[in-house]
Amino acid sequence: MSEVENRLSALGVTLPQPVEPIGSYVAFNRVGDLLHISGQVSVDETGGIKGVVGEDVSLERAQEAAAMCAVNLIAQMRVAVGDLDRVKRVVKLTGFVQAGPNFYDIPKVLNGCSDLMVEAFGNAGRHARAAVGVYRLPLNFAVEVDAIVEVS
Repeated sequence: MSEVENRLSALGVTLPQPVEPIGSYVAFNRVGDLLHISGQVSVDETGGIKGVVGEDVSLERAQEAAAMCAVNLIAQMRVAVGDLDRVKRVVKLTGFVQAGPNFYDIPKVLNGCSDLMVEAFGNAGRHARAAVGVYRLPLNFAVEVDAIVEVS
């Protein structure tokens, strides 16, 4: 088991089998040392977290949703490179939150994803980020995050 998977295990995180794309795109694309991972939604084995943040979904629950996105991104990384220790750096995350009209804590939601990346990858998990509130997300999921990752 990789060092990253050991850290995840210590956190109680088990990586799922990645979700297949639901449209005309691929789950990830590697260009040189950069891995571009398509947006991963807040889905897990229970069905995930759906709804509008600030209305149906609390800030705390939305942070859990963002952490689910991180787990799904890491699962895609494992498929793409095999050994998660080959991840040299999480370069950038772009997060989308299905936010209600009076919800402004978008960056706080995305901390759920960012924090798990740092817990999993240590200093290599520190990244640039964009946090965007949107009107709707696919299949009514609360959060979606995509990533650019440097790999060896």
